[in-house]
Amino acid sequence: MSFRILLLSLALAAAVPGAEIPRAKPEEVGLSAERLERITGALKADVKRGHLAGAIGAVARKGKIAYWESVGMADIEARRPMRDDTIFRIYSMTKPVVGVGLMTLYEEGRFALGDPVKRHIPELGGLEVMADGVKVPSDPEMTVQDLMRHTAGMTYGGGKTAVDEMYGELNVLGDNRSVDDFIRKLAKIPLKHQPGSAWEYSVSVDVQGRLIEVLTGKDLAAALRERVFEPLDMRDTGFTVPPDKKGRFVEMYSKTEDEKGIEPSPASRSTGYFDYESRWYSGGGGLVSTARDYLRFCQMLLNGGELDGNRILSRKTIELMTRDHVKGIRRASSVLSPGYGFGLDFAVHIDMAESGLNGSLGEYNWGGLAGTIFWIDPAEDMIGLYMIQMLPPRFSDGRTQFKRLAYQAIVD
Repeated sequence: MSFRILLLSLALAAAVPGAEIPRAKPEEVGLSAERLERITGALKADVKRGHLAGAIGAVARKGKIAYWESVGMADIEARRPMRDDTIFRIYSMTKPVVGVGLMTLYEEGRFALGDPVKRHIPELGGLEVMADGVKVPSDPEMTVQDLMRHTAGMTYGGGKTAVDEMYGELNVLGDNRSVDDFIRKLAKIPLKHQPGSAWEYSVSVDVQGRLIEVLTGKDLAAALRERVFEPLDMRDTGFTVPPDKKGRFVEMYSKTEDEKGIEPSPASRSTGYFDYESRWYSGGGGLVSTARDYLRFCQMLLNGGELDGNRILSRKTIELMTRDHVKGIRRASSVLSPGYGFGLDFAVHIDMAESGLNGSLGEYNWGGLAGTIFWIDPAEDMIGLYMIQMLPPRFSDGRTQFKRLAYQAIVD
C-alpha cells in the first residue's frame, strides 16, 4: 500500500507545473512602492473617466514581480471584474512568440536567416514587384531575415496603392481555414517593395507561421504548444478559447460614436481568429493569453532563453533577435515609434533623445492592436506588461504612460 502511495506521489510531483515567478516588495528590487502607486492611480483614472473598462499592469525586476494590479471590469455589461487570470486577445504580441518558435528551428540548423523564402515555401518564389504601376522582377528574392524584420516587400493592405487594394480584394487575412489558404492568396499578389529596400509592417509573420509548419511538419498551434507554451507552462495561451474558458475571456470595447465613453465592439471586430473550429492560425495576430502567461514568456527572454530549468533559446540567439536589423533602411510605414529600430520580431530602443522615453538603450518590445504591450529591459533587468482591450487602444494611448511611470519608480 505504501509503495502505491509513493508511486502516486511521484506521479503528482511530475505533473506539477513550473514554479510561479516569485513576488517581492518593490524596495527589495530597487523600486519605490510609493512611486509605483502612480501607475495604479493612472489606471484607475482611465477607468473612472470611461476611457477603459479595465486593465492589468505588471512590473517585474531582478526576476521577481514587484507590481501587479488589476483594475476595473473585464465585462461591464456582465458585471465581471478584471481578474488576474482574464484571457486577452493579444493580437500582434503574437509576433514575438512566433519569432521565438521559428528561432528554435534556427538553432536546430533547419534554416539560415539568409535563406530565400522560396527554398522552404516555393509558392512565394519569383514574385514580381509593382513599381510605378508596372510589374518588375523581384531582385533579390526575399529572405527569412526579411520576413522577420518586415523588409520582405509585403504590406497589411491598409494603404492606397494597387498592391494594398489587392490585399483587400483577396481578403488575404480573412475567410481562411488554414495557414496554407493564406499563402495561396498571398502568392497571387505582387510585392509592394523590392525585398530589403523598405521597412513596412506586414503579414510577413503569418508567413513565418507557415515556415514553422513546413519545417516541423506540424500545424502552427501544435508546434508552438510543444516548443514554447508547454515548456514555459503558458497554460492559457493558444489560438482559440476553449468552451470551459469562455467565462474568463475579456470583452472588447471601442469608443462610442460621440467619443465620450466606450461600448462593446461589434462581434465582427472582436471575435477575429478565435473560431474554435478553425485551423487558420495567424502568426501575426491570432493568439490569446493571460498576463501571467505572457510575463513568463518575457521572463524567459530576459533570463537569456531559460525559465524554471527549461531552455527555449540560447542567450546568443536572443542577442541576435534584439539588435537593430533595419539601420539605414527606408521606413515606408509609421508603425515604429521615434527612437526605435527593429530586430527579428521586436522593436528595439536605439535613441533615447529621439524617443523621449526614460528607458534604456537595447530595451525591446511590441504591442497588440487592442492596446496590450510588453517591454523587456536587459540593462535594468526589468519587464513591463500592460493589458487592456480597446479598439482603437484608447483616447490617449496609455501604453507609453505606463512605461514612463514604471521607469520613474526605479530608485536604486
